[in-house]
Amino acid sequence: MLPTNGMSILAAELAAEGFSAAGLSADKLTLQTLQSKMKCDPESYESELQYLYNQFKSLLKLFEDQAALSFNSVSGIAPDTSIAKDLGDKAMFLAHMTPFYPKYLSLYPKELAGLLRTSGKSLPSSLRSQLTQALILLVNRKIVSIGETMELFMELQTFDDRNLRKLAYSHVIRYIQRMNKQHKDESKNKPLQNVLFKMLKREEESFAKRSLVTLCDLHRRKVWCDERTINAICMACFHPSSRIMIAALSFLLDYEKIQDDDDSDASSSEDEGCTPHQQVVHDREDVYKAHHKGTTASKKKKKAKLQRVMRSMKKQQRLSSEKTSPNYYSPLLQLNDAQGFAEKLFSRLQSCNERFEIKMMMLKVIARTIGLHRLILLNFYPFLQKYVQPHQRDITNLLAAAAQACHDMVPPDAVEPLFKQIVNQFVHDRSRTEAISVGLNVVREICLRMPLLMNEDLLQDLVLYKKSNEKAISSAARSLVTLFKEICPSLLVKKDRGRSADLKARPKEYGEVNVEIGVPGAELLQSDEDRDLEENTLSGSEEVEKDGADSTVYSGSEDDVKDEDGAESEDEDEDMIGSEDEVSDEDDLEDEEGSYSSGESDDSDDKKGTRKRKYADFDQQLDSAKSSLRALKKLTAAKMEHPPEADDHIYSNEDFKRIRELQAKKKARSALAQHGFLKGSNSKSATIKIPSSDQLSLKPLDPSKLEANIRRKMDKAERVASMKAGRENGAEYASRTSVKQKKKGGLSNRQKEHKKFMPIAAKRGKIARTREEKKRKKNVASKQFRGKKAWK
Repeated sequence: MLPTNGMSILAAELAAEGFSAAGLSADKLTLQTLQSKMKCDPESYESELQYLYNQFKSLLKLFEDQAALSFNSVSGIAPDTSIAKDLGDKAMFLAHMTPFYPKYLSLYPKELAGLLRTSGKSLPSSLRSQLTQALILLVNRKIVSIGETMELFMELQTFDDRNLRKLAYSHVIRYIQRMNKQHKDESKNKPLQNVLFKMLKREEESFAKRSLVTLCDLHRRKVWCDERTINAICMACFHPSSRIMIAALSFLLDYEKIQDDDDSDASSSEDEGCTPHQQVVHDREDVYKAHHKGTTASKKKKKAKLQRVMRSMKKQQRLSSEKTSPNYYSPLLQLNDAQGFAEKLFSRLQSCNERFEIKMMMLKVIARTIGLHRLILLNFYPFLQKYVQPHQRDITNLLAAAAQACHDMVPPDAVEPLFKQIVNQFVHDRSRTEAISVGLNVVREICLRMPLLMNEDLLQDLVLYKKSNEKAISSAARSLVTLFKEICPSLLVKKDRGRSADLKARPKEYGEVNVEIGVPGAELLQSDEDRDLEENTLSGSEEVEKDGADSTVYSGSEDDVKDEDGAESEDEDEDMIGSEDEVSDEDDLEDEEGSYSSGESDDSDDKKGTRKRKYADFDQQLDSAKSSLRALKKLTAAKMEHPPEADDHIYSNEDFKRIRELQAKKKARSALAQHGFLKGSNSKSATIKIPSSDQLSLKPLDPSKLEANIRRKMDKAERVASMKAGRENGAEYASRTSVKQKKKGGLSNRQKEHKKFMPIAAKRGKIARTREEKKRKKNVASKQFRGKKAWK
């Protein structure tokens, strides 16, 4: 066996002899220049390629012998780094030349992959990275498929080499992302997913960890969002290794946090510049009053109030669109067997000996799954009951999970012990302010999902806390009152339920479901059409009155005949509608008119003309009454023919657009009425909107909303610090006179009045008025003085 220095000398001699045999100079020609020349003219350099390929094989054999020699040597001979460097350069060169010489280098990709697979861990770090880069180049040029090398790249990520892990991981992610950029091909994705799923089920922690990280990253990038990927990630919660379980639980919990942060940023940008889908509609009269009517101070107040209403309406519109927004998507929604997943994870929670933080993560995932899929897991609520204590660590997160696990499909008897313990442990007179406020907020959230848990005596006891001097407690109690004003006002005392309370309102019984009939919001469109029809009928009747007045004031004897004919035709119309009694009454009136006119026909001609005018006025009033009565009968008949329950109307895009506009107007009117802008409006329209069970289960409950936001009183140092911080950002302190003197631009209106040119008489009058005003003020001040002056 040759020594190491002899091997390096032999390699150099082989390279020099090869280049001289090919007629080239080794000093002037490098691999880069040879690579560019071979790309331009591949056929002319076939002999050079064969020589370099043979040289790569000999260097590889030499490197293996050197590695075996250093491994078996007792003296510990260090391997030669020049051979490893030459081997890496030749490998990259051959990878670049493989597309141009497929005939000679057809076996090279397999040899390269085999080398990394068999002796990858024993190779030096630099050589291993170069060989991996060469294999990545072959995969990117589609000489080797990703399916053949996927398992190798995942295995390379388990090596103790940070640069190699990063290189292999980024290649896998980017290649799959690029492959699914245009459209998702399941025939290509399935083999890659099978490799990752198989690695995820292995008991070795390193393989399962790299597979889980890859799947989670591809899901976050929205590349693999299918059910197979989600179920594989969720099944990682049952891996024997606790670290893999923690990683899977963290992904399921932190995914919604990331989406919430994105949504908050998007909502802030939306408030600044973007327009929401639903337009914010205000009454023109209120806007005019806020900007034009009243004094300066009152207009400022109205403008500020209007801005607050606009902000609250935008927030409500943003919250109403959360149900269909993709920002509140949860991976747990795509579970195939949600009940089995929750039961299996709950059994592991009961038997595990992990830290309290890991138990809380498992508990949150179980509660979120129960709330999303509306599962029934009756043993979960007694398990939570032993942790419900005010001194428990992370008690707000635990109570939020308990509220999240409640829904209307759970029997109230199963949750009642937990509900009573929350009330008994948190809401009592000796408890702290923070505990009472948290307890009342949790009671509100649970009753929002399961109103049947509350009874009259308990609610009246909890409502008494609204008289507390602590703002956190009183606001929490008022929110509970506001909730039960909507769902069940009969449980409240008369003074708490309000005047417009609907005493017949009751929460749904256990298992009761409301089925929608027709299109939501169609009644608004129907009422809007009825309003337009009434306006048209009223305007038509007014036109009839005007025409009748013009045609009957100066009518002669022929007009009487026409009126009688018109009355007869109207009688026929009314017979078709079905009002026989009214027709008989109208006939009696006409008979009386006829007899009266026949009796008076013997009078003189001048009296006859005036009486005919009176009769014509009476006939015109009768015709207008008949026309308005007929329009109302037609409207009633149309409503009877098309009841709202049997809605078979086909709605167009314009109708749906009009429905959205009417819904936005209705929300705007309720918001304006709630803030006191609409006078004389029904206070019932200004109540809060109770979200549906689907809306409650979709978005996770934020534990920070259950906490009491109590403002601590600042000490003197903090007040001074806040005062100085405000001075740094604000304007400098100065008098109004100095500010006016430094003012740039025109004069104010008061300054213009002083410089205004006035006639002499006007100036003298103004001087006299100011003199009298000063005298009057002096007299009033002297009369108001009482007592002796303390100074002289």
